[in-house]
Amino acid sequence: MPHHPDEALLGKLETLLGAEGFTKDPTVMASFLEDWRGKLRGNAAALLSPATKEDVVAIMKLAYEAGVPVVPQGGNSSTVGGATPSKEGNALLLSTRRLNAIRSISPEESCATVEAGVILSALHEAADKHNLRFPLNIASKDMATVGGLISTNAGGSHVLRFGPMRASVLGIEAVFPDGSLLENILPLRKDNQGYDLRQLLAGAEGTLGVITAASLRLMPKPRLRTVMWVGVASPSAALTLLRRLEKESGEAVEVFELMESSLIDLVLKHIPDTQLPTEKEYPWYVLIEATAITEGFDLETAMINILADATEAEEILEAVVAQNETQACKLWKLRETIPLAERTEGFAVKHDISVPVGAMPSFIENESIAIEKRFAGCTVLTFGHLGDGNVHFNVCPPKDIPNQLEWVEKDGIEVSRFVYERVMAVGGAISAEHGIGQTKLADFMQFGNKTKIKALKAIKKALDPHAIMNPGKLLPVDSAD
Repeated sequence: MPHHPDEALLGKLETLLGAEGFTKDPTVMASFLEDWRGKLRGNAAALLSPATKEDVVAIMKLAYEAGVPVVPQGGNSSTVGGATPSKEGNALLLSTRRLNAIRSISPEESCATVEAGVILSALHEAADKHNLRFPLNIASKDMATVGGLISTNAGGSHVLRFGPMRASVLGIEAVFPDGSLLENILPLRKDNQGYDLRQLLAGAEGTLGVITAASLRLMPKPRLRTVMWVGVASPSAALTLLRRLEKESGEAVEVFELMESSLIDLVLKHIPDTQLPTEKEYPWYVLIEATAITEGFDLETAMINILADATEAEEILEAVVAQNETQACKLWKLRETIPLAERTEGFAVKHDISVPVGAMPSFIENESIAIEKRFAGCTVLTFGHLGDGNVHFNVCPPKDIPNQLEWVEKDGIEVSRFVYERVMAVGGAISAEHGIGQTKLADFMQFGNKTKIKALKAIKKALDPHAIMNPGKLLPVDSAD
């Protein structure tokens, strides 16, 4: 079992990292020890902030020899407690925020090589200067780091066209638990030399090592962009619209985000400078973004014609097309601020679920009714990435419950079990893009594929025999014993 670091080890680490890279100050460490949602708080023996990959190698060698646990942390935007240490306080919290160099951007390779602590929005800006873009986009882009995005195989709004984070990873640099350095950073499109360690580390949630840098695929910057806001009667109507768009526009559609009207009401209530773009209120809304590389193509007219046909076929109720970038940003703001609006309103039992795309509309429509019937007074709020079968399916406590957090933590266990049973019944997954972390660990052990879990444990034991890497996340703490 992992040990608590003694003063001798802490002294070596302080000497190695200096005042800027080592601290035990509770005030400085406070924000690193609490998760983004404010639900979890852990403890750590020290906060380590290495500035180079060599620092990380030295840290891991010392920790491995001493059998001391290490918890890697990027932007601390995990929604499942994946970067929050346990309450025991025997872990070293390793922040990658100082590993924030953009080493290179190569238009010839259509690739960016960046360190793990680079913020997603900073990567967007750097790529844009070369008339390129990194296509992954999430609401927490001003917090989330490249290392964290890879470790959780983050998804976001553009998965429909570009896939999740692992689809963009061309090369990776990482330090394994024993301090050995994996330098697989070259952006090779083809590398057929055994197991793909890039893909192994993507989604591993920091349980197999510390990602220090990566080479990421960049895409040409689109010349044309059209953003639309559409009111629809139901999730089924939304899926019908998506299939029409795909059939008639090819790969132009990058984003297709479904939102329940109650969530937009929360955004209008809690987020300044927001307003409903449609003339009337509708049960459901869809945010659509389409792009084109060729300037000669009249993208906006093509999209308007498709929406007009959908209106005539009574598939949609009303559509608004942004006329400029300011309007487009306002439409995006309605979608991107949903998590903040939810958090401001109160607590909820969060579910980041995935089911086959064709089954998602009926799942939303039928299971929402079933949950609200089973748990009297609860309300289901749904939004997310309908096009790839992933929605955030959140259950809010009854409004007359005085301590909503307590209800979420206690009664929420039964609520989640009820939801996950139905997800698994249609061949789905209990985590689509947020990962397992610590908050979904028990559910993963109950509902996850047993053969897959056995294989994950075997890999963990082989690479982390002392179970020091991010213990208690993704797999039980005894997985490598």
